[in-house]
Amino acid sequence: MATAVHLDGITKRFPGVVANDDVDLEVEHGTVHALLGENGAGKTTLMNVLYGLYEPTSGTVRLDGEPRTFDSPRDAIDAGVGMIHQHFMLVDPMTVTENVTLGSEPRKWGGLAVDRAAAREAVVELADRYGFDVDPDARIEDVSVGEQQRVEILKALYRGADTLILDEPTAVLTPQEVEELFAVLAELTAQGKTIIFITHKLGEAMRAADEVSVLRDGKKVGTVDADGTTREELAELMVGREVLLDVEREPAQTGEVVAAASDVVVEDDRGVRAVDGISFEVRAGEVFGIAGVDGNGQTELVEALTGLGVPDEGEIRFRDEDVTTASRRERIEAGMAYIPEDRQERGLVMEFGLVENGLLGSQHGPELGPNGRIDWPATRDHAEAIIDEYDVRPADADADAESLSGGNQQKFIVGREFKRDPEFVVASHPTRGVDVGSIEFIHERLLELRRQGVAVLLVSSKLEEVQGLSDRMGVVYEGEFIDVVDPEETTEEELGLLMAGERPGGGGDETGATDETDPEATPSDVTGGERA
Repeated sequence: MATAVHLDGITKRFPGVVANDDVDLEVEHGTVHALLGENGAGKTTLMNVLYGLYEPTSGTVRLDGEPRTFDSPRDAIDAGVGMIHQHFMLVDPMTVTENVTLGSEPRKWGGLAVDRAAAREAVVELADRYGFDVDPDARIEDVSVGEQQRVEILKALYRGADTLILDEPTAVLTPQEVEELFAVLAELTAQGKTIIFITHKLGEAMRAADEVSVLRDGKKVGTVDADGTTREELAELMVGREVLLDVEREPAQTGEVVAAASDVVVEDDRGVRAVDGISFEVRAGEVFGIAGVDGNGQTELVEALTGLGVPDEGEIRFRDEDVTTASRRERIEAGMAYIPEDRQERGLVMEFGLVENGLLGSQHGPELGPNGRIDWPATRDHAEAIIDEYDVRPADADADAESLSGGNQQKFIVGREFKRDPEFVVASHPTRGVDVGSIEFIHERLLELRRQGVAVLLVSSKLEEVQGLSDRMGVVYEGEFIDVVDPEETTEEELGLLMAGERPGGGGDETGATDETDPEATPSDVTGGERA
């Protein structure tokens, strides 16, 4: 089979960093090629070179055997290379047709006006050709995330892309939408298109790709046939050591209720209920998971729990005390730790060194801030202890947070929060954007807290993660718990349907706290210490 893309000896240097080191990559026509690697391994940089966002320090980009030089993404697009970014670049109030053709609209009347009918016809024809189920007249703000992704792909195809780069394409999709995406990729390659996708999900790389290339520390360490490899082999290539992939979780030994929410309502800036009457309890020694597609009220709920916001209705209790209006500082001092979903906005001050970042949240405490004055030697010792225990790299307490990879930033935050000796941990997307080695590390630390009797609230859009770590799990949809389930007794398909808003049996009350075998069951029966 002919080679569609050949990256020959690509090296890309930034000041003080070699992001790509003499990387060769060959992708055959009409195939799906997965690019795998840890945070900072150079995957995105390499694809940015192919897409014309970066000029390589050395090396050659070849398309269909011909050397090409790209000064911008426009050059790459003109050469038949398109890129679909993880965060979609669509205009929400505009229609599907308007987004697909934006900037390249067919014209009429000598170019004086957009030919809307021709534009719509072109989009319909393109969607039919590749089997895309999209409404050309729907506004982007009214369609699902999976449909938005298909619109992005249509945009690239409309501009003549033969090679498509997808950056973490499944990050915000339900399991059903993931399967739909894989069907789209299969149809695209059947019609001769070439796909390269960046992912850190081993199972998806094996499921969707023909070949998998692995980068580590800026170098390619191997390319394997997806059908002939294993998750363990890929993980070891990525990390350079054997990785424990399956979560080993013994039965929970639960104690008293540590934290509880009762009929919590949080309205967004528009007055819409982002959280709509949610109730639950978390007991000592258990992980209570919240699963759902991003944007269904998880962020607003977590902010209310951790003191970053105040609910409009309802009550939050911690150790049987009403903390609904308590400040973030008061909750920290009471024994609540928080791993935020956005490590750069909520977890770290990027311009500060690790010494200062290790102090955050403890500057008023007796150990690091006695009598209102910072004990800087103790603060440095504290940061160095986090770095050592949690294997943060580089092992330099004076390094700025912004100089660390995403995975190392996350490990430092996890270490700082767990060093508080908390009774209750709110972990919001704790492994988002981190590599398989860091995921293994963070999961083990969470389970260690559970074994120590700490109550853990885990919020994650990764089904494998929340299902593997949780003892009980609430599925949130449009601000409500659509059901509370036993993760071991619920399939991924059933969870995916719940995440998409399909209530069990077509019914269920506002909190999802139902039990089909017991019509007299109450919400407390479901949210209590025993598994639902």
